[in-house]
Amino acid sequence: MNLQSLFRDFNPSKFIVHCSLFTFIALFCLKLDGDIDWPWYAVFTPLWVWKGITILGATVGAIVWCRYPHYRLEGDSYTQFKAMLISLSLHLILLMFELLACDQLTSKRHLWVLVFIPLIFGSVASVGACVWAVKHDRSFELELFLAVNALQFVSLPLKLDQFVSWSWEVVFVPLWIVVCLSLVSVLYNIIFCGIMMRTPEISLQQKKAALHSAIGNACTVLPLLCFQVIIADKLEGELKYRYIIIFSPLLVAVFTLIILSFSAKGGNKWWFGIRKSFSQFLLSALPFLQEYGNIDISYHTETQSAGQNVPLDSNVQMDDFDRNDKKSRKGLNKKIDHLKPVVPIISIDIPD
Repeated sequence: MNLQSLFRDFNPSKFIVHCSLFTFIALFCLKLDGDIDWPWYAVFTPLWVWKGITILGATVGAIVWCRYPHYRLEGDSYTQFKAMLISLSLHLILLMFELLACDQLTSKRHLWVLVFIPLIFGSVASVGACVWAVKHDRSFELELFLAVNALQFVSLPLKLDQFVSWSWEVVFVPLWIVVCLSLVSVLYNIIFCGIMMRTPEISLQQKKAALHSAIGNACTVLPLLCFQVIIADKLEGELKYRYIIIFSPLLVAVFTLIILSFSAKGGNKWWFGIRKSFSQFLLSALPFLQEYGNIDISYHTETQSAGQNVPLDSNVQMDDFDRNDKKSRKGLNKKIDHLKPVVPIISIDIPD
């Protein structure tokens, strides 16, 4: 068992975000169906936890950055620290939107256009963040999500405030465009995976990576497309299903993202000031895991070396073990005999 290889590609940031989204969507559906009578602030609890961990992690990282100036000389520390600050600013914008949305659902005293203003501002700022991330070779998933949905953040509040009389299919046109482009990406990944599977020069590890990528993208985009079609029909009043059923494809997509977070790699090393990969930080913080993970036991016998798998409790393997043990003893005795000093024999005749 190698714990370092198990958590080497694990991305804790994505894991926390996707788990929070999954829990929030489930509570949101139960609230809409009337299965729970919690206040909206309680329903938004997973999102508050997500933002709280983000703010706490950035605060600790900033403190470590200020207290230990020599850490700034480690590789691309400046770039990663700036990326953390950009991500923190976008999370604060999302937090402002969530607070306004929660208050609007509770009191109905605002217009939805005013509630969506932080998201519109965040979408404009995300364009510049995406350009910066491309120049510095950084990941920009949250920035890209906000940037490509700028038009959706404009049409959706107009419909909710009844300023326009468009159908929901028309309102979701910006999202249709994004999903169609994602489908093209899924088709490309599937074709690329098929080509790699039929190429003998490609290593097995690369084939597995391409297969996992194709399956992960398909299990994420196709449920999103299904959810978009169903929710549009639900809002038009054509479907009478419960919201938990309507949102089930979205839950499948988010659950797929949770699984993919174990192979997402990357992540900013300045969150909480750990300055290393998550696996190294975990094993250094918990030494007993490192000791447990370094244990490696293997049994090598003549039968196993011949390619035969024999259970550990079989008589054949025990006989082989005894035979090998006897051989090792004989070899050791030969070495010992070889190392014995040679003493000359002197014949002494004793007269009667």
